[in-house]
Amino acid sequence: MFSDGDGELAVRMARNVVESHVKKTRPKDFPLPPILKEKSGVFVTLSTYPAGDLRGCIGYPEPIMPLVDALRDAAISAASKDPRFPPVREGELDKITVEVSLLTPPAEIKVKKPIEHRNHVKIGEDGLIIQRGFARGLLLPQVPVEWKWDAEEFLSQCCLKAGLMPDAWLQQGTKVFKFQAEVFSEARPGGDVKRRSLSEENGSRG
Repeated sequence: MFSDGDGELAVRMARNVVESHVKKTRPKDFPLPPILKEKSGVFVTLSTYPAGDLRGCIGYPEPIMPLVDALRDAAISAASKDPRFPPVREGELDKITVEVSLLTPPAEIKVKKPIEHRNHVKIGEDGLIIQRGFARGLLLPQVPVEWKWDAEEFLSQCCLKAGLMPDAWLQQGTKVFKFQAEVFSEARPGGDVKRRSLSEENGSRG
């Protein structure tokens, strides 16, 4: 759906927004291809370099606004509003890599028995949203690859992200949604941008 050029542009824009927000300067204007003006879900992930530790990750799972607007808001929020971390400081900007995940709309996994959810989750391809009542948790598709989780562990960890017990996905009334993502990452802070192949990463990790 998104070309490598689209993904690189999204990452460049996200970095520019982060840097401008932290430095309190005006962000650059970029020429926008039509696809970035369409509604889409998106997440912006900041990681320390070279350790690769999470530094902030926020986004929009649903296509509720034009991608360019969602991307801008997610980048600012990842740098300053992730409750797990303090706001990014200017001295960190050259030690942080930017990753952008461009999402497909979430689709509910319909099953007869909750245990069957595990049969419909593909590691290295699917991200998950678990919802029960007002509780809701999301994990991007790259997370189980990085942590070497199988489908059951992925479901359990998504329940924990929602503030639920890890076996909540096995209870009637818990809704499980899946989505896919095209993921583009900086190789180093401000460096080359590459498309991540999560299925290849999953295979290489056994």
